Amino acid sequence: MPELPEVETVRKGLVRLVQDKTIAEVVVRWPRIIEFPTVDEFCQELVGQRIETITRRGKFLLFKLTDFDLISHLRMEGKYEYFSEKNNPQPDKHTHVIFKFSDGSQLHYNDVRKFGRMTLVATGQGVLYKGIQQLGPEPIIEEFLLGDFVEKLQCSSSLIKPLLLNQKVVAGLGNIYTDEALWLAKIHPQQPARTLNKTEIKRLHQAIIEVLTKAVKVGGTTIRTYKNALGEAGSFQMELNVYAKTAEPCPRCKTPIVKIKVAQRGTHFCPHCQKLKRRKQS
Repeated sequence: MPELPEVETVRKGLVRLVQDKTIAEVVVRWPRIIEFPTVDEFCQELVGQRIETITRRGKFLLFKLTDFDLISHLRMEGKYEYFSEKNNPQPDKHTHVIFKFSDGSQLHYNDVRKFGRMTLVATGQGVLYKGIQQLGPEPIIEEFLLGDFVEKLQCSSSLIKPLLLNQKVVAGLGNIYTDEALWLAKIHPQQPARTLNKTEIKRLHQAIIEVLTKAVKVGGTTIRTYKNALGEAGSFQMELNVYAKTAEPCPRCKTPIVKIKVAQRGTHFCPHCQKLKRRKQS
Protein backbone atom coordinates (compact mmCIF):
# COMPACT_ATOMS: atom_id res chain seq x y z
CA MET A 1 0.00 0.00 0.00
CA PRO A 2 1.38 3.45 -0.85
CA GLU A 3 2.27 5.28 2.36
CA LEU A 4 2.95 8.97 2.89
CA PRO A 5 6.38 9.05 1.14
CA GLU A 6 5.00 7.27 -1.92
CA VAL A 7 1.92 9.51 -2.12
CA GLU A 8 4.07 12.62 -1.71
CA THR A 9 6.32 11.42 -4.52
CA VAL A 10 3.29 10.82 -6.74
CA ARG A 11 2.08 14.34 -5.92
CA LYS A 12 5.39 15.89 -6.94
CA GLY A 13 5.37 13.92 -10.18
CA LEU A 14 1.80 14.94 -11.00
CA VAL A 15 2.60 18.60 -10.38
CA ARG A 16 5.41 18.35 -12.92
CA LEU A 17 3.24 16.54 -15.45
CA VAL A 18 -0.30 17.96 -15.33
CA GLN A 19 -0.30 21.28 -13.43
CA ASP A 20 -1.99 24.03 -15.50
CA LYS A 21 -3.52 21.53 -17.92
CA THR A 22 -7.21 21.86 -18.81
CA ILE A 23 -9.48 18.81 -18.74
CA ALA A 24 -11.30 18.26 -22.04
CA GLU A 25 -12.97 14.92 -21.29
CA VAL A 26 -13.23 12.34 -18.52
CA VAL A 27 -13.96 8.65 -19.08
CA VAL A 28 -14.93 6.47 -16.10
CA ARG A 29 -14.64 2.76 -16.82
CA TRP A 30 -15.32 1.48 -13.27
CA PRO A 31 -18.15 3.54 -11.70
CA ARG A 32 -17.49 2.46 -8.09
CA ILE A 33 -14.24 4.43 -8.12
CA ILE A 34 -16.35 7.61 -7.94
CA GLU A 35 -17.80 8.20 -4.46
CA PHE A 36 -19.48 11.55 -5.18
CA PRO A 37 -21.24 12.94 -7.18
CA THR A 38 -22.76 10.59 -9.76
CA VAL A 39 -20.46 9.38 -12.51
CA ASP A 40 -22.29 11.49 -15.12
CA GLU A 41 -22.01 14.61 -12.97
CA PHE A 42 -18.36 13.86 -12.21
CA CYS A 43 -17.51 13.67 -15.91
CA GLN A 44 -19.59 16.72 -16.87
CA GLU A 45 -18.36 19.01 -14.09
CA LEU A 46 -14.69 18.34 -14.82
CA VAL A 47 -14.81 19.43 -18.45
CA GLY A 48 -13.07 22.80 -18.79
CA GLN A 49 -11.50 22.65 -15.34
CA ARG A 50 -7.82 23.66 -15.06
CA ILE A 51 -5.54 21.83 -12.63
CA GLU A 52 -4.14 24.71 -10.59
CA THR A 53 -2.01 22.55 -8.30
CA ILE A 54 -2.01 19.24 -6.42
CA THR A 55 -1.63 19.02 -2.64
CA ARG A 56 -1.58 16.15 -0.16
CA ARG A 57 -3.05 15.43 3.27
CA GLY A 58 -1.94 12.16 4.81
CA LYS A 59 -2.35 9.59 2.04
CA PHE A 60 -4.96 11.66 0.17
CA LEU A 61 -4.17 13.62 -3.01
CA LEU A 62 -6.12 16.83 -3.59
CA PHE A 63 -6.32 18.13 -7.15
CA LYS A 64 -7.07 21.85 -6.80
CA LEU A 65 -9.16 22.74 -9.86
CA THR A 66 -10.72 25.99 -11.06
CA ASP A 67 -14.01 25.37 -9.27
CA PHE A 68 -13.56 22.06 -7.45
CA ASP A 69 -11.34 19.95 -5.21
CA LEU A 70 -10.85 16.43 -6.55
CA ILE A 71 -9.91 14.07 -3.70
CA SER A 72 -8.08 10.91 -4.70
CA HIS A 73 -7.22 8.05 -2.35
CA LEU A 74 -4.95 5.40 -3.93
CA ARG A 75 -5.68 2.76 -1.27
CA MET A 76 -3.85 -0.54 -1.94
CA GLU A 77 -2.70 -0.46 -5.56
CA GLY A 78 -3.90 2.78 -7.14
CA LYS A 79 -1.48 4.68 -9.38
CA TYR A 80 -1.43 7.33 -12.08
CA GLU A 81 0.16 7.05 -15.51
CA TYR A 82 0.76 10.05 -17.76
CA PHE A 83 0.89 9.92 -21.55
CA SER A 84 1.95 12.77 -23.79
CA GLU A 85 -0.07 13.77 -26.85
CA LYS A 86 2.31 11.67 -28.97
CA ASN A 87 1.89 8.55 -26.87
CA ASN A 88 -1.71 7.67 -26.01
CA PRO A 89 -1.99 3.86 -25.77
CA GLN A 90 -5.18 1.91 -25.47
CA PRO A 91 -6.16 1.59 -21.79
CA ASP A 92 -5.61 -1.83 -20.26
CA LYS A 93 -8.09 -3.75 -18.13
CA HIS A 94 -6.86 -2.03 -14.95
CA THR A 95 -7.37 1.52 -16.27
CA HIS A 96 -10.53 2.81 -14.57
CA VAL A 97 -10.51 6.60 -15.04
CA ILE A 98 -9.04 8.56 -17.96
CA PHE A 99 -8.51 12.32 -17.88
CA LYS A 100 -8.04 13.74 -21.38
CA PHE A 101 -6.48 17.20 -21.59
CA SER A 102 -6.96 19.95 -24.14
CA ASP A 103 -3.39 19.56 -25.41
CA GLY A 104 -3.97 15.90 -26.30
CA SER A 105 -2.14 14.37 -23.34
CA GLN A 106 -3.85 11.97 -20.92
CA LEU A 107 -3.69 10.90 -17.28
CA HIS A 108 -4.83 7.36 -16.51
CA TYR A 109 -5.83 6.08 -13.08
CA ASN A 110 -4.98 2.39 -12.78
CA ASP A 111 -5.99 0.14 -9.90
CA VAL A 112 -5.58 -3.63 -9.95
CA ARG A 113 -7.76 -4.16 -6.87
CA LYS A 114 -10.23 -1.33 -7.60
CA PHE A 115 -10.08 -0.12 -3.99
CA GLY A 116 -9.14 3.49 -4.78
CA ARG A 117 -11.75 6.25 -4.61
CA MET A 118 -12.33 9.75 -6.03
CA THR A 119 -14.65 12.45 -4.71
CA LEU A 120 -15.44 15.84 -6.26
CA VAL A 121 -16.40 18.73 -3.96
CA ALA A 122 -16.57 22.51 -4.24
CA THR A 123 -13.26 24.36 -4.20
CA GLY A 124 -11.81 24.69 -0.71
CA GLN A 125 -14.03 21.92 0.68
CA GLY A 126 -11.53 19.09 0.26
CA VAL A 127 -10.15 19.57 3.78
CA LEU A 128 -13.66 18.93 5.12
CA TYR A 129 -13.87 15.50 3.50
CA LYS A 130 -14.69 12.94 6.20
CA GLY A 131 -11.55 10.89 5.71
CA ILE A 132 -9.32 13.96 5.81
CA GLN A 133 -10.99 15.54 8.84
CA GLN A 134 -10.23 12.43 10.90
CA LEU A 135 -6.50 12.54 10.18
CA GLY A 136 -3.90 13.26 12.80
CA PRO A 137 -1.07 15.73 12.24
CA GLU A 138 1.38 15.50 9.36
CA PRO A 139 4.65 13.92 10.58
CA ILE A 140 6.69 17.10 10.32
CA ILE A 141 8.23 18.95 13.23
CA GLU A 142 5.97 22.00 12.82
CA GLU A 143 2.72 19.98 13.13
CA PHE A 144 3.60 16.72 14.88
CA LEU A 145 3.91 18.08 18.41
CA LEU A 146 5.64 15.94 20.99
CA GLY A 147 3.31 16.97 23.83
CA ASP A 148 0.21 15.87 21.91
CA PHE A 149 1.90 12.61 20.92
CA VAL A 150 2.81 11.85 24.55
CA GLU A 151 -0.78 12.44 25.63
CA LYS A 152 -2.25 10.19 22.92
CA LEU A 153 0.07 7.31 23.75
CA GLN A 154 -0.33 7.57 27.53
CA CYS A 155 -4.13 7.58 27.20
CA SER A 156 -4.29 4.56 24.89
CA SER A 157 -4.93 0.93 25.78
CA SER A 158 -3.61 -0.22 22.38
CA LEU A 159 -0.34 -1.86 21.48
CA ILE A 160 2.05 0.64 19.94
CA LYS A 161 2.13 -0.75 16.39
CA PRO A 162 -1.63 -0.76 15.68
CA LEU A 163 -1.88 2.62 17.39
CA LEU A 164 0.68 4.10 14.98
CA LEU A 165 -1.22 2.62 12.05
CA ASN A 166 -4.28 4.57 13.21
CA GLN A 167 -4.28 7.65 10.99
CA LYS A 168 -5.88 9.69 13.78
CA VAL A 169 -2.62 9.59 15.77
CA VAL A 170 -0.28 10.65 12.98
CA ALA A 171 -1.10 10.86 9.28
CA GLY A 172 0.61 8.76 6.65
CA LEU A 173 2.24 5.93 8.59
CA GLY A 174 1.72 2.45 7.19
CA ASN A 175 3.18 -0.98 7.78
CA ILE A 176 6.65 -0.40 6.30
CA TYR A 177 7.51 2.86 8.01
CA THR A 178 5.96 1.86 11.34
CA ASP A 179 8.28 -1.16 11.50
CA GLU A 180 11.24 1.03 10.56
CA ALA A 181 10.44 3.77 13.09
CA LEU A 182 9.93 1.28 15.92
CA TRP A 183 13.27 -0.36 15.12
CA LEU A 184 15.03 3.00 15.07
CA ALA A 185 13.44 3.90 18.43
CA LYS A 186 14.24 0.44 19.90
CA ILE A 187 10.61 -0.25 20.81
CA HIS A 188 8.89 -3.64 20.54
CA PRO A 189 5.82 -3.51 18.23
CA GLN A 190 3.70 -5.23 20.90
CA GLN A 191 4.65 -2.83 23.69
CA PRO A 192 1.45 -1.35 25.19
CA ALA A 193 1.50 2.33 24.25
CA ARG A 194 0.68 3.59 27.73
CA THR A 195 3.69 1.77 29.22
CA LEU A 196 6.19 3.81 27.21
CA ASN A 197 8.03 6.44 29.22
CA LYS A 198 8.56 9.99 27.97
CA THR A 199 12.13 9.29 26.86
CA GLU A 200 10.96 6.39 24.69
CA ILE A 201 8.09 8.41 23.26
CA LYS A 202 10.45 11.26 22.40
CA ARG A 203 12.77 8.78 20.68
CA LEU A 204 9.84 7.33 18.72
CA HIS A 205 8.59 10.80 17.78
CA GLN A 206 12.00 11.66 16.35
CA ALA A 207 12.26 8.29 14.59
CA ILE A 208 8.92 8.74 12.80
CA ILE A 209 9.94 12.15 11.48
CA GLU A 210 13.41 10.92 10.49
CA VAL A 211 12.23 7.78 8.67
CA LEU A 212 9.46 9.51 6.72
CA THR A 213 11.61 12.52 5.82
CA LYS A 214 14.35 10.28 4.46
CA ALA A 215 11.85 8.13 2.53
CA VAL A 216 10.29 11.20 0.89
CA LYS A 217 13.73 12.38 -0.25
CA VAL A 218 14.45 9.13 -2.09
CA GLY A 219 10.99 8.68 -3.60
CA GLY A 220 9.52 6.10 -1.26
CA THR A 221 9.88 2.33 -1.14
CA THR A 222 9.34 -0.01 -4.08
CA ILE A 223 7.73 -3.21 -2.82
CA ARG A 224 6.04 -5.18 -5.62
CA THR A 225 4.12 -2.75 -7.84
CA TYR A 226 4.67 0.78 -6.54
CA LYS A 227 5.93 3.37 -9.03
CA ASN A 228 5.48 7.12 -8.94
CA ALA A 229 3.60 9.26 -11.46
CA LEU A 230 6.69 9.42 -13.66
CA GLY A 231 6.91 5.63 -13.86
CA GLU A 232 9.96 5.62 -11.58
CA ALA A 233 10.60 3.27 -8.67
CA GLY A 234 11.48 4.62 -5.24
CA SER A 235 14.77 3.59 -3.64
CA PHE A 236 14.15 3.57 0.13
CA GLN A 237 14.02 -0.23 0.02
CA MET A 238 17.82 -0.02 -0.20
CA GLU A 239 17.83 1.56 3.28
CA LEU A 240 15.29 -0.65 5.07
CA ASN A 241 16.60 -2.06 8.34
CA VAL A 242 13.91 -4.58 9.31
CA TYR A 243 10.95 -4.56 6.92
CA ALA A 244 11.08 -7.64 4.65
CA LYS A 245 14.41 -8.62 6.27
CA THR A 246 13.24 -11.80 8.03
CA ALA A 247 16.21 -13.92 9.25
CA GLU A 248 18.72 -11.32 8.07
CA PRO A 249 21.08 -9.82 10.68
CA CYS A 250 19.97 -6.69 12.50
CA PRO A 251 22.13 -3.76 11.32
CA ARG A 252 22.77 -2.82 14.98
CA CYS A 253 23.41 -6.08 16.81
CA LYS A 254 23.44 -8.81 14.11
CA THR A 255 20.58 -10.75 15.75
CA PRO A 256 18.32 -12.30 13.06
CA ILE A 257 15.23 -10.21 12.29
CA VAL A 258 11.95 -11.87 13.26
CA LYS A 259 8.56 -11.60 11.55
CA ILE A 260 5.32 -11.96 13.52
CA LYS A 261 1.74 -10.79 13.13
CA VAL A 262 0.50 -7.82 15.11
CA ALA A 263 -3.10 -6.71 14.57
CA GLN A 264 -3.22 -8.93 11.47
CA ARG A 265 -0.24 -7.15 9.91
CA GLY A 266 3.12 -8.73 9.10
CA THR A 267 5.57 -7.13 11.52
CA HIS A 268 9.37 -7.16 11.48
CA PHE A 269 11.59 -6.40 14.47
CA CYS A 270 14.85 -7.28 16.21
CA PRO A 271 14.22 -9.43 19.34
CA HIS A 272 17.44 -8.16 20.94
CA CYS A 273 17.21 -4.42 20.24
CA GLN A 274 13.43 -4.24 20.66
CA LYS A 275 12.70 -6.15 23.83
CA LEU A 276 9.13 -6.33 25.13
CA LYS A 277 9.24 -4.66 28.53
CA ARG A 278 6.89 -5.89 31.23
CA ARG A 279 5.60 -2.79 32.95
CA LYS A 280 2.52 -1.96 34.94
CA GLN A 281 0.03 -0.02 32.87
CA SER A 282 -1.09 3.23 34.47
